[in-house]
Amino acid sequence: MIKQQKEAALAVALMDLTSLNSNDDSAAINTLVNSINPKLGTPAAVCVYSDFVAEAKIALATRELSHIKVATVTNFPTGDAPLNTVINETLIAIERGADEIDLVIPYKALIAGDKSRVLEYVTESKKVCGSRALLKVIIESGELQTPDLIASATLLAIKGGADFVKTSTGKVAVNATLDATKTILNTIKESGKLVGFKAAGGVKTVADASDYLTLASTIMGNDYLQANTFRFGASSLLTNVYAVLNEA
Repeated sequence: MIKQQKEAALAVALMDLTSLNSNDDSAAINTLVNSINPKLGTPAAVCVYSDFVAEAKIALATRELSHIKVATVTNFPTGDAPLNTVINETLIAIERGADEIDLVIPYKALIAGDKSRVLEYVTESKKVCGSRALLKVIIESGELQTPDLIASATLLAIKGGADFVKTSTGKVAVNATLDATKTILNTIKESGKLVGFKAAGGVKTVADASDYLTLASTIMGNDYLQANTFRFGASSLLTNVYAVLNEA
């Protein structure tokens, strides 16, 4: 039980508490922020659509939780938008106060063999983010499927300047998996670059989170398990985490 509670406390500290639903509105974002119980731990970030970035910032500030970052998504979820649209999305999001940008790569182009298009999206997005926002690159590993494509996408993200490599949008049939995570983390390690990792989609319980934490610790070391290098993207994980912590 003590081990589970330690993992729960760590999981909440590494969480991007997420709401990316088609019916999101101001009330939904306030509900999301109000679900945070500081006595049981606070997430690293909340992740919302760009339209709600400013509202999330205000809601967090109102609850004296301004230390929590606000993330948003670009080229989401299909990865099909033209580059100029993606860059405009990024600029607007940063103007609204986004601290972190989660960019979906044009993964279908990579599947078709076009690595240069993927690299261009990451590189140009990184230029816009600069020092103003972290760039977390979503490779959509479940659609890439093969270890070779997952490793290739990870390397392109790293080459383009990604601060994090993220598994998934959570909007496809297969999202985060331990196999994909192993490939991504080993690729990051072999690159020699200090790049973070984010598991998104399907991590719903402390038991789920534990498997990812164990794998990351085994490959990257315990020091990697901090918010500047490891995240969970989750919507329902917080409920389970708090339930475990409430048992203390």
